[in-house]
Amino acid sequence: MKHFEKMCIIGVGLLGGSLARVCRKENLVSSISGFGRNLATLEKAKQLGVIDTFSQDLRTAVKDADLIVFCSPVGTIVPRLKEVLPHLKPGCLVTDVGSVKAELVTEIDAVMPENMFFVGSHPIAGGEKSGVSASNADLFCGAQCIVTPSTKTSPSALSKLKVFWTDVGMEVIEMTAEEHDIILGAVSHLPHIIAFTLINTLTDLKTKNCDNVAKYSGKGLKDSSRIAASDPVMWRDICLHNREPLLNLIGKFQRELDLARQCIENNQSAPLENSFRKAQKSRIEMTAK
Repeated sequence: MKHFEKMCIIGVGLLGGSLARVCRKENLVSSISGFGRNLATLEKAKQLGVIDTFSQDLRTAVKDADLIVFCSPVGTIVPRLKEVLPHLKPGCLVTDVGSVKAELVTEIDAVMPENMFFVGSHPIAGGEKSGVSASNADLFCGAQCIVTPSTKTSPSALSKLKVFWTDVGMEVIEMTAEEHDIILGAVSHLPHIIAFTLINTLTDLKTKNCDNVAKYSGKGLKDSSRIAASDPVMWRDICLHNREPLLNLIGKFQRELDLARQCIENNQSAPLENSFRKAQKSRIEMTAK
């Protein structure tokens, strides 16, 4: 069932490309345009049949669109929206797939005109591979999508977007932008920071006879550091735009790390083992759900 005549995807990478693919597969939109900085990427997306048209001129890309989805790094969303607002079709619905919401929702609510609508979205899907070539129509299937309405959100726009994400194949959950940022900071942003930091620690570590300790790593290191292969630009923006929740979470993690260090320094086997057992129990319960 078609929900929109024209969807414009700003940032035709893994998420944007996958959304375009599933919308085409499920016949949710009539046509799809794409916007991006890289001409070769846009040409590839059209060649793959992901989008119908593209332009590197933002005004041209969004012309006549009744759904615009920002799939670009979160730091680019507000500037680009402000640039193109005067040229949007009345009644246009704008959303995004960004992993940070509170700052974004506040800034967009302040500039959105009455005859256009914004609802923040975060489909929790993706992977360490990026780019339109890695996109697929099943990326969102069975995953969760968090929508973050504010006091200024149009109820009809919210309802329409929730139906859209449901038909994409997602379980839609509604919460405030502030709660979203705390939760996602804990389960996604902090783990990425830890993975990046872990790999940097190993990269700089050398022994007398080995200048690449990682070549001796097994499956454990590869599993625990997989997400360090993620897009650095995207994660830079996420961290800086979720500053306060992340600083609190980093402080909490540092305190846990300090406790482990203290146990090792003082040869305290029982509390160290108890800490590990607590983590083991939580991890087993997490995977059992």
